[in-house]
This record gives sequence, C-alpha cells and structure tokens, in this order.
Amino acid sequence: MGDDDDLVRRLATDPDEYLRCCGIVGLGRLLTQGAAELADELREHACDPSWRAREAVAIALQRLGDQDLGRLRTIVAVWVTDDRPLVWRAAIAAICEPRLLKDATTAAAALDACASVTAGLAAVPASDRRRADVRTLRQALGYCWSVAVAAEPVRGLAAFATLRGHGDPDVGWVVRENLRKARLRRILDDPRSDLPHGVPDGDPGG
Repeated sequence: MGDDDDLVRRLATDPDEYLRCCGIVGLGRLLTQGAAELADELREHACDPSWRAREAVAIALQRLGDQDLGRLRTIVAVWVTDDRPLVWRAAIAAICEPRLLKDATTAAAALDACASVTAGLAAVPASDRRRADVRTLRQALGYCWSVAVAAEPVRGLAAFATLRGHGDPDVGWVVRENLRKARLRRILDDPRSDLPHGVPDGDPGG
C-alpha cells in the first residue's frame, strides 16, 4: 500500500469522529482497488460506538458495490453469519440501497440478507432485546425490507408475507414499520398489479 492508503487506514481509527468517518469511507475506495483484506477491518468498524461511523461503513460498502456488485454480495453474505447485531445492520444497510438493486442478482441477495437477519433478530433472547445494538438492528430492518421488496416485488412480497404469522413482537414491529413506507404501499395498493398481496395490513400505528 502507498502512503495515501496508510493515511486512510490511520484516519479510520482516529479519535476524532469526523476524521474517523472519512477514513472508514476511504476504506471503501481501497476495497474497490482490490484490497480484499480490508473487508475484515471494515467489519470491525461496523460496531463503532458512533452511529455516524457505522453509517460510514455502509457507505463504504456501497462504494464498493458501485464498482463490483459481486464482491459486495460476497461480503454481505459473510457478514450476516457474524454473531453481532451491528454487523448484521451494516450488511443490510449497505445492500438495501435502491441504486444497487437494479441488478436482479443483488436484489435477490438483499432479500436473502433481510430474511437471514430477521431470523437472527428473532433468535435474540428476550432479555437482550432492549440492548442498544439490537434496537439499532431492528430499526434498520424497519426500512430495509421495503427497499428490498420494492426492487424485487414478486419474490419480495412472498418473502415478506412469511413474517405475518411469526408471532415475535419485534418481527411484528418490523412488518408494521415497513408497511408505513410509501415504496411498499405503492406496490400493495396498485389495483393494476397482479402481484401476490398476502401481506398483512397490520396496525400502522404500532
């Protein structure tokens, strides 16, 4: 790596939040240049105490996706097997980006990631559900599903409908939050659509 690359890596661990965010986003540029070993380094930043730094991780992965969707999909598939909710959050926040989901393979990967992470949320013990990292994950799932479904409506609505009878209160919250999103309502409310509509209306105020 050159001096500029070393600078990016140093900035990514800087105590100053702004500089750290700049460095983390810069790691995405290095990834696009082939520095595959930095994916694990970036994964650790997904658990940064700063929400801005965590968002920078998603932006870094999206920059990679702009150049190489295949590598983004590979990273997301690995990250959703991690055991940390904030890593899961980074994975779905990164791939559930409309500009990246114009590619059918990536749209399918986004749905798979959402399904995997939702199952992970449901498996968190009730005693841990109020932890900050779990609540942050739930918040991300509250919009990521609608992005993924809008990109691949036929498969997406079918997958989203399976959450209907789950019975888990946090999964129910995820369903209701996504049903608030205009992108999903447009699909469900379109009378011309022949898409499956087996998704619960739920209580939009929940």
